[in-house]
Amino acid sequence: MSSDNKKLRVIVLTHGDAESLLGNLIKIDGVEVAGMFIETEVNRRIYGLRDKLRRSIRYEGYAATVMKGLRLLANRKDSSSDETSQIRENQRALGKTAGLLGTPAHFLSNYHTEESIALMRAAEADLGIVWGTNILKESVFKIPRLGSVNIHQGRAPYYRGGPPVFWELYNGEREVGVTVHFVEPKVDTGEILVQETLPLVYDYSYGLDFERFIADYRARMMEHCVRLMTDAVRMIADGTARPRPQDISLGTRYRLPIKREKDELRRRLRRRWRESGAHSGISAKAHSQAAANASREA
Repeated sequence: MSSDNKKLRVIVLTHGDAESLLGNLIKIDGVEVAGMFIETEVNRRIYGLRDKLRRSIRYEGYAATVMKGLRLLANRKDSSSDETSQIRENQRALGKTAGLLGTPAHFLSNYHTEESIALMRAAEADLGIVWGTNILKESVFKIPRLGSVNIHQGRAPYYRGGPPVFWELYNGEREVGVTVHFVEPKVDTGEILVQETLPLVYDYSYGLDFERFIADYRARMMEHCVRLMTDAVRMIADGTARPRPQDISLGTRYRLPIKREKDELRRRLRRRWRESGAHSGISAKAHSQAAANASREA
């Protein structure tokens, strides 16, 4: 930014859970939050029944697919409907917080409609902040004058894509990265603004329920994510940002793990548990439960 005291106008694109970020952004001298743009359409692709079954079997396995079907037949909610309800509640909470802080909040079904793009253009933003969204097209992330920056829970360029923490555990890493980078058409490949790493040690009190461990670990990462994004925006606003390019030949673009890869992670965790002697600090009950879970999900 120039030294004419003009504030950096930013817009935030998110699916929710951005109250803490918003609270930090409005405290930065030289930054004006021109709007929160909250996309309500979380799952962009609509699958037919056959495709849904194939995907469920591929990613969750036959047993989990059958159980999901039985729950639906019994008119019981499955975990995905609970997650959607939580997302909706988070979005309402964010809208309320934005209103209390005097920040315009816009609820959009999809960022890529003509109406949404026109609304974001009208904000006349200098910088876009991407905070947990679906993959965006260039027609959206290039709307702000300087483009957009994204928070990525991974050490780019080595770990691009996701899901965060899963693949680091799978590969036996001892740390997880957090990266703020500019958004480019290829996922997580833009110039890096700030980056740090956090120690990763699997907690065997979770048994082999790595999904619960990952959920709790990521929740603890949010404080670091907010701080890093705040630092990055402050540096852009005061002109001290020094973006550095990525060498994407050094890393991998990861994707959602399929059932076979989830089972392999459980096997690797069990093997590391035995090799490290960590089992000596876990009760027999916890060990039995971990073994039962592994057998049921294998």
